[in-house]
Amino acid sequence: MKKVIVTLVIAALTVSVSVTGAVAKTTKQQGGSADICVLLPDPKSSVRWETQDRPALVAAFKKAGVSYVINNADNDAQKQRTQADQCLANGAKVVILVSLDAGSSIAIERAAASRKAKVIEYDRQVIGGSAAIYISFDGRAVGVLQGKGVVAGLKANGMYSKKPVVAELNGGQTDNNSFLFKGGYDSILKPLYKNGTLKKGPDQFVPGWDNQKAGTIFEQMLVKTSNKIDAVAAANDGLANAVIVALKARKLKPIPLSGQDATEQGVQNIISGWQSMTVWKDTRKLATASAEAAVALTKGQKPKQTGTVKNGSKTLPAFIIPPQSITKANYKTLFTAGYLKRGNVCVGEFKKFCK
Repeated sequence: MKKVIVTLVIAALTVSVSVTGAVAKTTKQQGGSADICVLLPDPKSSVRWETQDRPALVAAFKKAGVSYVINNADNDAQKQRTQADQCLANGAKVVILVSLDAGSSIAIERAAASRKAKVIEYDRQVIGGSAAIYISFDGRAVGVLQGKGVVAGLKANGMYSKKPVVAELNGGQTDNNSFLFKGGYDSILKPLYKNGTLKKGPDQFVPGWDNQKAGTIFEQMLVKTSNKIDAVAAANDGLANAVIVALKARKLKPIPLSGQDATEQGVQNIISGWQSMTVWKDTRKLATASAEAAVALTKGQKPKQTGTVKNGSKTLPAFIIPPQSITKANYKTLFTAGYLKRGNVCVGEFKKFCK
């Protein structure tokens, strides 16, 4: 047992050092100032911020021929405000903001307005904010796909007709997306709770989308229910993996389990039978739309929009992109589309699952 624990600790430290190293320096085009300033949130809520969003944004900015700087706040709201202030002091005309919390984000947007700079709310909407546009994926649709994935998993393993207990592991409460996702899967699950087809189990938000905290929370759920949890609506792949780690530690079998972000780890869990599905949000589309919007705003033009979203009593121009469900049946789409590399997924113990 001691050997296993030591191995896990070393592995965790290795991952930590690797991730920290990936975000230690700012991505910046040559030169002192930049017209566009990107404020990423952290490397922990999802690996996508560094492995997918950053390179996609860099590619989009280079293609557009604009100057840019990309920062990561390491889940520190004050650090993100400092990064924003520095960008604005250096003459940034557009700030692309991934919000950490409403209070700090509203302060950033006010600071930008005071310098006549525009803000694009990227991926996460800031309720009460004053951005020029919100560019993201359809959050509620993401949740609907997750809810449907959980139900499909229960039908596939024969538990649907046995009043299965379904737990919900939601994202961070400071992220408005968490409520959009939850609203989506609850729209599928609540009617089934109400008519007695499913039994509602523990339902909890995970502070800061922290995967380690998610593991602790799910362990507590298992204790509370005496391991009687038959499925989990998990808000993203990181939270889903925390569930999987806990199930394996207790030598429990796989259960229907949702995810999001189409990460390499998420796909590995799908093909090995531990995760039912993930939701693919092609960040290349998000980055391209954001870069185009930023260029338009620097020229004093209105960016393209697909509609509007509610922002308190007001409406906010929005560019919303539809998500796609990924399962064992269609995961290769991620390879053919060039989103993930087969060689990064089909390796080691997972190679045998790739056909």
